Amino acid sequence: MIQRPKDNEYPAYYQPYVNLVPNIDLVDLLKENLQETIDLFEGLSEEEGLFRYSPTKWSIKEVLGHMTDTERIMSYRLLRVGRGDQTPLAGFEENDYVTGSQINMLPIRDILDDFIATRKATLTLIQNMPKEAWVNKGYANGAEVTAQAIAYIIAGHAIHHRKIITERYLSIL
Repeated sequence: MIQRPKDNEYPAYYQPYVNLVPNIDLVDLLKENLQETIDLFEGLSEEEGLFRYSPTKWSIKEVLGHMTDTERIMSYRLLRVGRGDQTPLAGFEENDYVTGSQINMLPIRDILDDFIATRKATLTLIQNMPKEAWVNKGYANGAEVTAQAIAYIIAGHAIHHRKIITERYLSIL
């Protein structure tokens, strides 16, 4: 079982995500989280997918695309750190990724399918990671981070954004 990371295993700005992760098996949580994400997004219409609760906020489609992009990037970081790669990894500007995706032009089902494929790849990576690799340290966005911290960040990030969709978007629709 992957251990909950200590506060010194990741940058402080990730703490809100790590704190959202309950004390249960992380693989089970990621599987449950996948189904909850499917349930949340699969019933939305294209019109609802374009909804923004404020003109300056992302659409629902853009939030789901951001969730996918971030998980893909964090899984890559997990692969590199888990394999012992000490090469510093660059950060990324989330707004540039959303703008560059033109995701609002895609059907919401296609965006959800991309998230599903990404999460399944993340699960495979985590399930096949050697036990001793979870404490490996690497560098991303100028900060030290462990493999197990990255796995928790992945889980917490998705929980965070599902909560935002539920509380700030769907509560208004």
